[in-house]
Amino acid sequence: MSAAVLARHEPVMGTVVSLRIDHDDGDTGGLEAAVEEAVAELHRLDRIFSTWKPESPLSRWRRGELPLEELPPEVPEVLARCAEAKMTTAGYFDPWAMAGGVDPTGLVKGWAIERAASLLPRDEVLGTLVNGGGDIAASGSEEGRHPWRVGIRHPWRPEALACVVELAGGRAIATSGRYERGEHLIDPHAAATGQPRGALVVSASVVGPSLAMADAYATALAVAGEDERPLGGVLAAGYEVYRIFEQGREEASDGFPFLAEGTTPAGARHR
Repeated sequence: MSAAVLARHEPVMGTVVSLRIDHDDGDTGGLEAAVEEAVAELHRLDRIFSTWKPESPLSRWRRGELPLEELPPEVPEVLARCAEAKMTTAGYFDPWAMAGGVDPTGLVKGWAIERAASLLPRDEVLGTLVNGGGDIAASGSEEGRHPWRVGIRHPWRPEALACVVELAGGRAIATSGRYERGEHLIDPHAAATGQPRGALVVSASVVGPSLAMADAYATALAVAGEDERPLGGVLAAGYEVYRIFEQGREEASDGFPFLAEGTTPAGARHR
């Protein structure tokens, strides 16, 4: 039988999340049920963590209406991951430094996508991919032929790609930058000005085993500019990094999974 694709695009969490299952052509009833379960989980987590919904438990906690012990168990779990990311990135990822109260948005989208991806079948299909605004969790392979191939958008040419990477072995990728939403990233070390240190990073991509952590690490690296402390922590944690700076300089860690030899972006310097 030939490979077939089951796809779903769901508006949720302020973006559109795309879910895809590549499978051997046949009965898809069970696969469709798994997709529905994953979509329902995304909406459930959005209802818990949205800072835009005044009735969400997180919003009520931020306003002092709920004590921490009465929050859904997912909130302390996410805050623990945030604390880990804060330590790894030398404080450049710090939800406790945000205006209006603790805001784990920089990690929770990747975490929720990772949770949804875990509900999709793995052993009985060729591969799965869940993409929420460039935060991507993948397993298996594309149509059973090769690792998933993911393009990273060029920061100045919307119609072009900066590079293409391969995701294999259940790895995930997250990208953070200023080119899509403007100057929305805040440096916790300089909250009064919101300015990162040294040259601006316009795009930071992180590949590794956990999408939640890759999401937080990409945010931190986009904020940190040329400060090397968060980069060292992220690399030591087992993640790979690709950064584009404001003047066009590119840097990549040695293990960053560019599509193939010879496809590394021109001028990219390895670390």
